[in-house]
Amino acid sequence: MNYLKRMLWPFSLLYGGVTLVRNYLYDREVLPSRRFSLPVIAVGNLTVGGTGKTPHVEYLLRLLQSYKTATLSRGYKRQSKGFLLADSESTAATLGDEPFQYHRDFPGVAVAVCEDRVAGIGQLLQRVPEVEVVVLDDAMQHRPVQPSLNIMLTDYHRPFYKDWVLPAGLLREPREGAARADVVIVSKCPPQLGPEELAVIRKEVGKYAGAGTPVFFSAFAYAEPVAIGMPASRSKKVVLLTAIANAAPLAEHLKENGYEVLRHLAYPDHYTYTVQDLQKLRQLLQQPEFAGAPILTTRKDAVKLEGPALAALTAELPVSYIPVVVRFIQGQEAFDQLVLRHVRQFDRTAAGD
Repeated sequence: MNYLKRMLWPFSLLYGGVTLVRNYLYDREVLPSRRFSLPVIAVGNLTVGGTGKTPHVEYLLRLLQSYKTATLSRGYKRQSKGFLLADSESTAATLGDEPFQYHRDFPGVAVAVCEDRVAGIGQLLQRVPEVEVVVLDDAMQHRPVQPSLNIMLTDYHRPFYKDWVLPAGLLREPREGAARADVVIVSKCPPQLGPEELAVIRKEVGKYAGAGTPVFFSAFAYAEPVAIGMPASRSKKVVLLTAIANAAPLAEHLKENGYEVLRHLAYPDHYTYTVQDLQKLRQLLQQPEFAGAPILTTRKDAVKLEGPALAALTAELPVSYIPVVVRFIQGQEAFDQLVLRHVRQFDRTAAGD
């Protein structure tokens, strides 16, 4: 632990103590927690920042496509409040970045946002009574709901068992919170992991999640760029535009595939792009050293760039997004069957509580 972390350690003890007391009260049922009569699958983590929740939620939505599935998020940084069910008038501003992305890419899924997940599930089932499965996005710490299956992600490059509670580290709660996980996925893994390293990681995870907790390993797979603006040149000298928690894996992917990032315009996670941002971007491309350079971005950023206020400007820029999907390094079939078996345990006729 470095000097700065030592300075912050007393505050981490205080913050961690508060979360431990809160979890104790929920575990002892002093604070109310609601369980529903349909499968509620929570995807979350112990860490602040990107562990790849969105691609993993999308993986589940594809896996569960034979069911009437819904997602519920709080809608982080949205410009609305209360319960909102996505419709044709919804935007990234009203739903939040990730829920709007689900809404755009999964038209058969009911997408809703609500700060109060208990109330949100209740209203969701009233509005869409045919829902058979609910996937909760970023709900590891939302204790008022008892998920029927709790999937916890941890980043291979910064695993929770090596981290510390805020502010000395990036954990939202002490490592012991992993005990609530029914499944752990180590995300953003390099494609090749040897059996010895896999065994070490499983052992470390098991110290907190329990030795019998299934541990899976996933990586990101990137597809060819998809244009959302004007046709771009095939040049591999590019401008990278991101507003995500961790763009390092994407930047590394580009480097490994022969791209040269001339400029990385890195905005804070959940940043709301403005007309001025795109005008500056257009001016950048007019400079000789950037002439003909395509603009590459993420799917999360693309849905915002295609919003009503920016669509016309985006259409005039050579912008493409790089799709990302989850690939399990091993055990994909076992993970799929675990989830599907869990869902089949519920009476599909019981769509309410």
